[in-house]
Amino acid sequence: MEAEVPKLGSSLQVPSVKELLKQPMTKAPAQYVHPNQDHVVVSYRTSLPEIPVIDLSKLLSEDVIELENLDHACKEWGFFQLINHGVNPSLVERVKIGVEEFFNLPLEEKKKYWQKPGEIEGFGQLLVLSKEQKLEWADIFAMNTLPLYTRNPHLFPSIPQPFRDNLETYSLELKDTCLTVLGFMAKALKIEPNELLDSFEDIGQVMRMNYYPPCPQPELVIGLNPHSDAGALSILLQVNEVDGLQIRKDGMWIPIKPVSNAFVINVGDILEILTNGIYQSVEHRATINSVKERISVATFHRPGLNRVIGPVPSLVTPERYAMFRKIGVADYYKGYFSRTLPGKSYIDLLKIQDDVDSHKNT
Repeated sequence: MEAEVPKLGSSLQVPSVKELLKQPMTKAPAQYVHPNQDHVVVSYRTSLPEIPVIDLSKLLSEDVIELENLDHACKEWGFFQLINHGVNPSLVERVKIGVEEFFNLPLEEKKKYWQKPGEIEGFGQLLVLSKEQKLEWADIFAMNTLPLYTRNPHLFPSIPQPFRDNLETYSLELKDTCLTVLGFMAKALKIEPNELLDSFEDIGQVMRMNYYPPCPQPELVIGLNPHSDAGALSILLQVNEVDGLQIRKDGMWIPIKPVSNAFVINVGDILEILTNGIYQSVEHRATINSVKERISVATFHRPGLNRVIGPVPSLVTPERYAMFRKIGVADYYKGYFSRTLPGKSYIDLLKIQDDVDSHKNT
C-alpha cells in the first residue's frame, strides 16, 4: 500500500518575475530589493580558487587518486563538478530545450502549474511565508518526481510531450548517478556501502527548474538567498551556462564557472548529518546580472520521508563523537521549510551542543 505523502510546508503565491519584466522597468520593485545582502563578490582572477572537477569514469575504473580527490572535494568544498557522468548527452540537451520552452510558455499555460494555496510544489517561489517578505528575482517550477506515489497528480502528468518523457528518463538517470556517487563517497569514508545506501532504498527526488531573468539593478536583488540544501545530494544542470551560482568559502563568495557537459554536485544537510559532519553542506546563492537570463535545473535527493536519520554508526567513534541528534526525515523538512533564517541556521539546531563543548579539546 502506498504511504501517505506528508505535508512538508507551504508558500504564498507571488507574481511571475518574467511577466513583471514585460512592463518597462528601470529599477527593481521594492519588494525584490534586499538592502542587507552581502555585496562582496569575488570576480574572476587567475588566482581565484575553483571548485574541484571529479571524473566519474576514473572513479568507475577504480582510480585511487580520483577517490581521494572526491573525498577532498566533499571535505573542503562540499561542491564539485562531475564530468563523464554517463548521462546521455542528447537526453541532457533535450531536457535543456524543454526547460527553456517551458519558461517561455504563455502565462495562461503556466497558470496550469501555479502553486496552490498551502503547497510548495508548482510554479512560483519557495518559502514565501508572509506578504511583507522580500522576494527573490526568480521564477521556479518545483515538483516531486520520486518515489512515484509522491508526485502531484496535477503537475508531472500535465507537462507537455516530449518534455514529460525526457524528464521521466532524466529523473531515473539522475537517481542512478546519485546512488553511484554516494557509493563512492562511502568508499572514500572507508565504510561499508550499505551503511550509507540503506537510507536511500526508497530514495526521494525533487526537481526544481529555475529561471533568473536579468534585472536593471542586479546588485539590489538576489536570485536565490544564501542557504544550504536540505537533502543529501543535489545535482545541478546549468541549462545555458550563464554565471550566477556562488558558494561561500573562507568568508568569500566564489563564483562557479560552468564546465560544459558537467553536473554541479553538492553535499546537503542530510548528508552532513549521515557522515557525522565529515562532509559538510555549504552555503550558496544565485546572483543576477543586467543583461542575460540564467536557467538551471536542480535535482535534489534524500532518504525516504519515513526514515529516521542520524550519524552512520561506524562514523561515530571515541575520537569523533555524534555531532547530531537523530530526527525523522519528514520532520527535518517541515522544520527547514518553516524557517525564515538564512544560511545553515536549521541544521545548526540539530547539533549536540553539550557534546560539542565537552569534546572541543579532544
